[in-house]
Amino acid sequence: MKLAVIGVGLIGGSIALAARERLDAEVAGFDASDEALKAARDHEVLTRTCNSVEEAVSEADAAFVAVPVGVLPEIVTQTLRAAPDRCVVSDVGSTKRVVARSQDPRFVGGHPLAGAETAGVRHARADLFDGATWYLTPTATTSGLLYERLYRLLHRLGARPSAIDADTHDAILATVSHLPHVLANVLVAQAAQELADGGERLPATGPSFRDATRVAGAPSRIWTDIYVSNRDALTAKIDDTVARLSDVRSALQNADTTWIQDWNEHAAADRRRLLEADLAGGELFELRASVPNRPGVIAQLALELGRAGVNISDMALYPAADMSEGVVALWVTGEAQARRAEQLVAELGFPVARA
Repeated sequence: MKLAVIGVGLIGGSIALAARERLDAEVAGFDASDEALKAARDHEVLTRTCNSVEEAVSEADAAFVAVPVGVLPEIVTQTLRAAPDRCVVSDVGSTKRVVARSQDPRFVGGHPLAGAETAGVRHARADLFDGATWYLTPTATTSGLLYERLYRLLHRLGARPSAIDADTHDAILATVSHLPHVLANVLVAQAAQELADGGERLPATGPSFRDATRVAGAPSRIWTDIYVSNRDALTAKIDDTVARLSDVRSALQNADTTWIQDWNEHAAADRRRLLEADLAGGELFELRASVPNRPGVIAQLALELGRAGVNISDMALYPAADMSEGVVALWVTGEAQARRAEQLVAELGFPVARA
């Protein structure tokens, strides 16, 4: 397999290392920064470094665009223009609506929920994506064959691909990623102000403060674009947070211990529910659905199951010899999820059965 990585930082470099180690792939890479390319050579991240996007993707079976969100649409367009017809092109941006308008059947938006406080290709790791959710945002024009190729590729890199629509992705990430970065920045600013006002050293901070502020001051060249590109969803979440904090403030002012205890207990229950929702275990069930060979059918299946919370552990596509139709095999975890998936696929009008 031949891969291309456009943007050789932490994520792009980790894709390259994982692909070389686990797929025995040849990985060509390009970065607008000569320094990044030199670091990639020094750390032997790529099979070869290239002088342009066009050179990097000229022979690629799959290409990953790992550049800041602010230039993402432009570089995705450039990559698609240069990529071979057989090449699936994806990205790793933290917001997905910025590239959702692409109608090219070779493009599938993507976002791995993996990273570190460190940045740069020198910190790239082949195991960065192990067990990590990797969101994919196919559209009605996405090629089913290329979507399946990308899905299986990511699975082999150690990730857990999951389909989601771009609007839902950005709303969720505003809550679970972008807002925590905003709050971390606010908390460290408050603590620093206390230090400045008091003129004395702050007492040693506990793990709560360290954990809550771990992501404060993340690289500005990346996060400024993320904040701005998802500003509508993020400002809505900030408004909701302000309203919730106002409720807590009123309860504290009134010494309303009943409300405060209730609030705290609800938080504990919510956290348990969120943790349980992320647990995947149990028996795997294989479903086989017959589908026509038309644009968007695989995306439709994947998105519908994703909206219903059905976890697809793996998938495979078996096209007919004349390419008029095919069979999609889906492996789903747990009896209840298998029944739900079977029902949803049938409601979409596709014949489905357990293998």
